[in-house]
Order: sequence, then C-alpha cells, then structure tokens
Amino acid sequence: MNKKSKQEYQKMVEKASPNSNLILDCIKAFVIGGLICCIGQVITNLFEYYGFSQNDLGIYTSSVLIFIASFMTGMGWYSKLGKFAGAGSVVPITGFSNSITSPAIEFKKEGYILGVGAKIFIIAGPVILYGILTSMAVGIIYYILK
Repeated sequence: MNKKSKQEYQKMVEKASPNSNLILDCIKAFVIGGLICCIGQVITNLFEYYGFSQNDLGIYTSSVLIFIASFMTGMGWYSKLGKFAGAGSVVPITGFSNSITSPAIEFKKEGYILGVGAKIFIIAGPVILYGILTSMAVGIIYYILK
C-alpha cells in the first residue's frame, strides 16, 4: 500500500467512525459502573440483614448480579446499557456475565455442543486467558522481588 492510499484510508476511517465526547463517555461509564456496584452493595446488605454469613455474602451477591445481567442480556437490555455506558457496563461482574450469555444465545441455533459449548467463551476466553497470564507474571515478579 502506498503512502497516499494509507492517508485516504485513514480519512475514510475517521469519516466512518462515530464522534464521541470523551468527557461525557467517561462520566457515563463512571456513573453506570458505580450504580452497578451500588446495586451489588444493596444486595449484599440485604443478604447480611437476613442473617447470611460473612463468608457467603460475596457468593450470593455475585450470583444475583450474574443472574440479573444474564436476564438483561437475554431480554436485549444489557446491550442497550452497554451502548450508553461503555466500559461502565463492561468492567463489573455483570459485564463478564454478559460476555458469556451473549454467545450462548447467539450460537444456540448451532446446537448445544458445537454452538453453545464450543463458542460460549468466544468473548470471555481472552479475558480469562490474559487475566491468568498477567496474574502469573505479577506473582513471579513479586516472588523475585521479595
């Protein structure tokens, strides 16, 4: 590709890319992500109020948040939230739930083994892989420095 065609391509990309207001996008992500976390705290407080043990609060709260996000994904609401909130809806556990539920719904028509089973981690797989690799690298660095 010559230099002129690269510049033309860059102009086409800029023209086709949606304009976004970075400050507004950051505010929406912060507010929605914070709201999701506040909902999680309310759920935790409710479980605590009803006498669940401290050891189990995180498990129950995570399970409820995962269920809510999966339900919202199935109803088509989480994608709308994601378009509005951006990273604010992706970072919490609800975003991870969405990244598992979406492919499961999308590939269900291909069957449970070759569709859902084979492609359920198509989005979440790289997150898991690189999360584990990064944690191993940090652990090794920590071990060496200590």
